[in-house]
Amino acid sequence: MLKLSNVSLRRGTKVLFENVSFTVHAGQRVGISGANGCGKSSLFAMVLDSLQPDSGDFSIQSGFVIAHVAQELTATEQAAIEFVIDGDKELRDIQQKIAQAEEQHDGHRAAELYAELETIQGYTANSRAAILMNGLGFKATDLNNPVTSFSGGWRVRLNLAKALMCRSDLLLLDEPTNHLDLDAVIWLQEWLQSYAGTLLLISHDRDFLDAVVGNILHIEQQSAMLYSGNYSQFERARAERLAQQQSNFERQQKERAHIQSYVDRFKAKATKAKQAQSRLKALERMELISAAHIDSPFHFAFFKPERVSNPLIKVEKTTLAYSDNVILNNVSLSIKPGDRLALLGPNGAGKSTLIKLLAEENKPTSGSIECAESLKVGYFAQHQLEQLDPNASPLLHLQRLDKKTTERDLRNFLGGFGFHGDKTLEAIAPFSGGEKARLALALLVYQKPNLLLLDEPTNHLDIEMRHALSASLQEFSGAMIIVSHDRHLLRTITDQFLLVSTGKITPFDGDLDDYADWVKNQAKENDSAPSSDKSVNARKEQKQQQANNRQQQKPLRDALRKAEKQLDKLQEKQQQLEAKLADSDLYHQDKKQQLADIINEKNSIDEQLAKTEEAWLTAQEALEELI
Repeated sequence: MLKLSNVSLRRGTKVLFENVSFTVHAGQRVGISGANGCGKSSLFAMVLDSLQPDSGDFSIQSGFVIAHVAQELTATEQAAIEFVIDGDKELRDIQQKIAQAEEQHDGHRAAELYAELETIQGYTANSRAAILMNGLGFKATDLNNPVTSFSGGWRVRLNLAKALMCRSDLLLLDEPTNHLDLDAVIWLQEWLQSYAGTLLLISHDRDFLDAVVGNILHIEQQSAMLYSGNYSQFERARAERLAQQQSNFERQQKERAHIQSYVDRFKAKATKAKQAQSRLKALERMELISAAHIDSPFHFAFFKPERVSNPLIKVEKTTLAYSDNVILNNVSLSIKPGDRLALLGPNGAGKSTLIKLLAEENKPTSGSIECAESLKVGYFAQHQLEQLDPNASPLLHLQRLDKKTTERDLRNFLGGFGFHGDKTLEAIAPFSGGEKARLALALLVYQKPNLLLLDEPTNHLDIEMRHALSASLQEFSGAMIIVSHDRHLLRTITDQFLLVSTGKITPFDGDLDDYADWVKNQAKENDSAPSSDKSVNARKEQKQQQANNRQQQKPLRDALRKAEKQLDKLQEKQQQLEAKLADSDLYHQDKKQQLADIINEKNSIDEQLAKTEEAWLTAQEALEELI
């Protein structure tokens, strides 16, 4: 159990929490949500005893084994799998004691220790570590490579595997999906669903939170509140709480204004002075309700492309290889204005390679790529954050793109991305990853592209910024190709999926749930590794059956999505009409016709709603029969 009672916490002069109290019970899975810089990572530091509260009481159950992902990127010649096994400290402790007992020729003690090793399933350590590494995207040939041979992003994955290897009672994960592709995110999601301990998870990935946690701790305005339910349930509960808070605030403001008016009118009159004084004291005793705070700090939109040609890019029979390693083979692709494509596929299959190819950062080994004269590419990738000038301010970055626009207009533009006041003039070197990502997106938007190439654009972005990005991409009128592990973003902005696998690019007929099934089936097939012709044929038949099932399910899933959208619109309209009918002024004699019109409109909406619900149920039942 983890408990905070009236805890206040500062970092420098900034107050993160003020009188925060909540309890996390053993076995709970808690997602921690809030804007970047609100104190989520500081809360982890407090749990790890590397940061002390300024006031209040913090306690954690004694004897809890805590696992967390180390922030430093370890440089060691140790084999990757041995590095991961180090996460099982109990195993390593027993192994060390066995070595000491054997060195001292203490057979009795060694026998006891070997029995302990058997009890904790120490002999399965290598296979457990290999499963973790495989799930996070490492190949079998990677297991014995030295840690120093891996890049920074892959060392982060090694640190994550090491944390998962620990026999922990409490697991702390801070944005674990940031350096993972979608396949690894799906695997991690399933692993965490079966984790038996207590989980504290910082994440801005809505779908991931929905699948993994049962509570949300939301931090905002120097306070924290623990909600029951996953992230979607939290959003609804918070919206209802804020609406109620705003209603109470407005009612109290009216009441205070009424009391103050009485005081102002009668405090000078001798006959009423006592009553006025009494009401003034009531006003002073009244506990102030603050106005609800729901505004997003981010407001921006993509400009309409100046010129558009069809097609924007045409790829014909293109192959890209490094030495003898063929990444993409015989790829043909035509990108037209309005295309909204998402690339799916396992790690290393060539998704980022294709993006770089279209951005002309890679050159094809063979084949051709034709670009329209009007093509204007907006390319976002993680390495571009490193190419920002650390000594330049956000304003100077924009001024280098546009020397004619006034400073005021550039500042207003940057304000939509959360850069205000002196922040626009500061050198970006000390900026957080989220701030640099927002600046890179601002520079991309400002250049008015007609083709967006986005490679994991949501890394480091908090939920509010992800929401703003999603909203702006929905309105973007150009073409777009995206690689992302954020399934919520993919669902809201893309129309078509392309599967990148075994060097080929093919349309994927299905949704992201179907893709999760495809990933699981691929893993099973890899584990079974059939070698006989009979097994290969059976595998082909299975794939064909899966493809047929997906094809049959697609129109039903489309019908479900259409019905769900229609239901949302009709229910919203129904609520609006019910609110109008609840207004007593509507029932005056002079509004008789208006009342009749509203009643007729509501009857029509009720009838449409019933038909739409019936269509939804029919499609749902038909889909369940196929699954």
